[in-house]
Amino acid sequence: MSRRTYEWLLTPARAARLAELLELPAEPVTDLAAPPARAALAAAEVLVTGWRGPSLPVELPNLRAVFHTAGTVRTLIPDELFDRGVRVVTAADAGAVPVAEYALAAILWANKQVLRSARWYARRRSLAARDDVPAAGNLGKRVGLVGASRVGRRVARLLAPFDVDVHVADPYLTEPDARDLGVTVRELDDLLADCDVVSLHAPATPATRQLFDARRLALLPDGATLINTARGALIDHDALLAELRTGRIDAILDVTDPEPLPPDSPYWTLPNVLLTPHHAGAYNPVEAGRQLDLVLDELARYLRGEPLRHELRPADRARMA
Repeated sequence: MSRRTYEWLLTPARAARLAELLELPAEPVTDLAAPPARAALAAAEVLVTGWRGPSLPVELPNLRAVFHTAGTVRTLIPDELFDRGVRVVTAADAGAVPVAEYALAAILWANKQVLRSARWYARRRSLAARDDVPAAGNLGKRVGLVGASRVGRRVARLLAPFDVDVHVADPYLTEPDARDLGVTVRELDDLLADCDVVSLHAPATPATRQLFDARRLALLPDGATLINTARGALIDHDALLAELRTGRIDAILDVTDPEPLPPDSPYWTLPNVLLTPHHAGAYNPVEAGRQLDLVLDELARYLRGEPLRHELRPADRARMA
């Protein structure tokens, strides 16, 4: 993992607990090409990896398990290691917590028409600006979640106490699971045309690249807000820009494609767009520790020979974010 990630994760208490579980090198491995790193990796039975870690080589003869203190392992672990039976744990469930919290806040904020009311307030400089957003509020609003991923499901559960109607588009979501979540399953196009706020929680795969093209973005009702905390590649940003320039919809984008956007991108100055710097996840020392805590618990189970709760199964690989 990167040194910054290492310093974020390894508080004294967590470092002490990790040292009780594993025999550790003195320093984190950040460069796999360095001779000391190659020697350590050749002997390693267990790897604890982190955000911005380099892709692992296939030639790791003693490797039995990888415990990843972040979410996706798509670029970290080659298929050959999976196929060889190396067990993989990710902290994606822990990483889903802050993303879902961000999405919840953004959804509630969007239904309150905060972006629009702020624009009108700055323009009119009078409390009469409240009259320009008569639809502000959450009562009875329809919220569309695209993707019943870890984050998507957590967002659905977080929305349960609020007076909103939650709809989900996901080809893998079963009706029993939908009932358990308290949501309605919808086809994607129907959901887009019928929801006041649409929040994206699908993985970036070849099938979902630019899923939100000009045709689908045009389905969004006037006054709707599109929220993306998933992956920028889900949206055709040229098509979204055209819609945003009409002023009929708003967008809250924590991820973009490319990331970051070019300095001269019109997105930076559009009044109906809120951009944040891939900030929803645990990319800070305050929230990153939750992911290491999950890994420490899983390591303890692994060493005791107990079933793992967050192991990535081979069937999950095709749907990894």
